[in-house]
Amino acid sequence: MSDKYTSDKLNELPKEALVFMVLSMQDQLTQMNARLDALTEQIAIDNSQRFGRRTEKLSGFAGQGSFDADGNLYFNEAEAICDKVPEPEEPGLETVIRKRTPRPKGKKEADLSGFPVIQLPTEDVPEEERIRVFGSLDNCRRMEDEVFRRLIYIPAGWKVEETHVAVYCSKSGGSRFLKGKAPAYLLRGSIVSPSLEAAIINGKYVNALPYRRMEKDFERNGVFISEQNMASWTVKCADRYLARLYDHLHGLMLKEHVLQADETTVEVSKDGRKAGSKSYMWVYRTGKYRKDRPVILYEYQKTRNHEHPLSFLKGFHGYLVCDGFSGYKTLDRSTEDIRIAECWAHARRFFADAVKASTSDKKVSVAKDALQMIAAVYHAENQLQDLAPEERKEKRNDKVRPLVDAFFAWIHATASDKTLYVSDMTRKGLNYCLNQEEYLKVFLEDGEIAIDNNQTLSEGITYPHLFLKTRTRGRSPEKRCA
Repeated sequence: MSDKYTSDKLNELPKEALVFMVLSMQDQLTQMNARLDALTEQIAIDNSQRFGRRTEKLSGFAGQGSFDADGNLYFNEAEAICDKVPEPEEPGLETVIRKRTPRPKGKKEADLSGFPVIQLPTEDVPEEERIRVFGSLDNCRRMEDEVFRRLIYIPAGWKVEETHVAVYCSKSGGSRFLKGKAPAYLLRGSIVSPSLEAAIINGKYVNALPYRRMEKDFERNGVFISEQNMASWTVKCADRYLARLYDHLHGLMLKEHVLQADETTVEVSKDGRKAGSKSYMWVYRTGKYRKDRPVILYEYQKTRNHEHPLSFLKGFHGYLVCDGFSGYKTLDRSTEDIRIAECWAHARRFFADAVKASTSDKKVSVAKDALQMIAAVYHAENQLQDLAPEERKEKRNDKVRPLVDAFFAWIHATASDKTLYVSDMTRKGLNYCLNQEEYLKVFLEDGEIAIDNNQTLSEGITYPHLFLKTRTRGRSPEKRCA
């Protein structure tokens, strides 16, 4: 309303105009309050993510219910326990004894087993001391020695490996030469050895040490290797040797029945764009229930285009566990070989954020109900972790499917009830579950599919083993990592 009315002007307006103005103001206030609530909720969520605990486990509300031995969900755990067990007598002050956890026997020996032992000279007692204490040497006998063990740290050492190659020439003055076999090397003309490059990769990608810190550490030992050299060696070795391992693992991955995928934003300082440009690291791994060691591969891309997973997963036939990103849905629509199974942790997150951000129980009562039902689904699913895939599928139909069907029946009823007052984040959670219902139920089709993508999410956050193929001879870099 741009016009400002005085009391005299309002008295001159007809009744219909006043009613219209009041209704318009009510609509505006309702919209403004909804926007204010949404902004307040988003600020609370951002503060929680920035300063709060790095967990989605909630405390202090009924959504963190407990389950009894029969699998029934209840939320008055303290009262339930008190009803079953008589109230014990509180001990007096004189009967309160602090119980210390006994040290397990043989732990020190077990910790030191497997290491070479250097036995130092025995600390014997001089004869004069034995005579002074026992009267004579015949009046004492030697018992079993008391043994003290300490763990000795041997700092890393450096050696120069020198190989001599014999060279022969003709005595008659000809130009013919004969040389022995040259040693194998990682990089021609470089001083780097396999053990040195392995130490650099271990420091950088396992221990998360910057190249600059490793450079200073080497320098303190009298070895001068610049961070530029270490970076160059790592990139070249990854391009020349580890790329073959990556391709082999990629081939093994495409033969799997179930894969999991996720993507996260990264910043790359030099990739042909200005510094700080948003890029994406895609992570792919074998399914949670794969018996052998998991295969985890990373792929760097400048964008989030759906063509990237489509190209990476070319030749794959099976289920892909992922989030609700529309790019993954394109895989499901563009090829009959891939079936999308969505992650329940993503669906739960909307309701968990709503509870964390709200200070009013009225606004989050629906979110709490959703979390309780999702907790029941997870509880039933967790009971099937150790089963074989076929048996897990059968048990899911008996125990998990009824809970899933009940959850989505509640979602449909709640989302269609316009009289309910819910927060903006709760509304997003309801809409997300409605839109992704088909994909959230896919895990029930196969016993090898995990209910969520948490394993991939944790790998995507850290991506510890990262090797990018470099730009060579003017060609664009092959964006691979392993």
